Amino acid sequence: MKSLFLYGTLRHVPLLSAVLGRDAADLDVTAATLAGHEVCAVAGEVFPMIRKGGNGAEGILVRSLTPDDVARMEFYEGGFDYDLEEMTVTADGQTVEAQVFFPAPGAWTADGPWSLEKWIECFGKWSVYGALEEMSYFGQRSREQVDQMLSMIQARATAKVNASNCDLGHSPGGMVRADVSDVHVARPFAEFYTLEEYDLAFKRYDGSTSAMVRREVFVATDAIIVLPYDPVRDRVLLIEQFRPGPFARGDQKPWLLEPIAGRIDTNETAEETAHREAMEEAGLTLSRLEEVAHCYASPGCSTEYFDIYVGIADLPDDVAGVNGLEEEAEDIRSFIFSFNDLMRLVDEMQIVNAPLALAALWLARHRDRLRGAA
Repeated sequence: MKSLFLYGTLRHVPLLSAVLGRDAADLDVTAATLAGHEVCAVAGEVFPMIRKGGNGAEGILVRSLTPDDVARMEFYEGGFDYDLEEMTVTADGQTVEAQVFFPAPGAWTADGPWSLEKWIECFGKWSVYGALEEMSYFGQRSREQVDQMLSMIQARATAKVNASNCDLGHSPGGMVRADVSDVHVARPFAEFYTLEEYDLAFKRYDGSTSAMVRREVFVATDAIIVLPYDPVRDRVLLIEQFRPGPFARGDQKPWLLEPIAGRIDTNETAEETAHREAMEEAGLTLSRLEEVAHCYASPGCSTEYFDIYVGIADLPDDVAGVNGLEEEAEDIRSFIFSFNDLMRLVDEMQIVNAPLALAALWLARHRDRLRGAA
């Protein structure tokens, strides 16, 4: 059995529980201090580091850890380039030998004090969701393989936080998440996206509980959709790019005319993403955003969730062009359409991208207001 001194994010009990894969209430935990050290924020990151100096690093001492417990924590902390070192800490007025996670030399740059309370408020829930997925790969994939998936793991965690904080969606039947029971989850596929199998039962409208059923779910992320509109010139900007979904279906025209779209990155708001993607995909600066809808793309089989906007923009004749991020192999061409031409395409069923059709129909309802305010 080993003892570890934890000074950073693993002091957050729900995160520690997620990493260990068991109830943290069963652990032997006490407050402790590592003399001659201090905990600092890491420049450009949300987690802390420890270094020599200062008046002592406050943390917790976790005793009686099994080899599997330590291996799980090493797997998790390995994603942040940390290694264990033997140190002497003080707990309950006594000195105790314990292992401590120290950053690899030169791995991180200290950036002032770090607050556990502020971290929990801003990132606690997100970190727990991310850790639950990361640790599901323990014993199945190497840390290096998980690191390659980390940006999408974190984006999926962001989506879960967004969902837990959202109260949208009128439900006249009154059913809530707690009306789903006996949930067992497997993840038979996990790369950029994941596929999850849910075995569960749910409350029926007659008050009974359903039989156990299996439902496969494609797990994506939250995304923004933006239709740029110039109310002065009464025109929109649309983009065209290759889409693998239509290609996989067998569509003869897998280059789709679309609004601007993009994944909501880690701890980024939908509005921030909308402005970022407008610049990346079309070189546009949006003056403001008009909410169109917040909705699921295909709730029968996918977690993908859209925050859809009309973005007010200046769209002169020369604004169209070719854009996209080279590192993401994007090749995106933009086009200008008058409002009337856009609606003609909608009426002729030539718009086969559902969010674009939805945004266009919203624009038709609100166009007079937007033009009147221009």
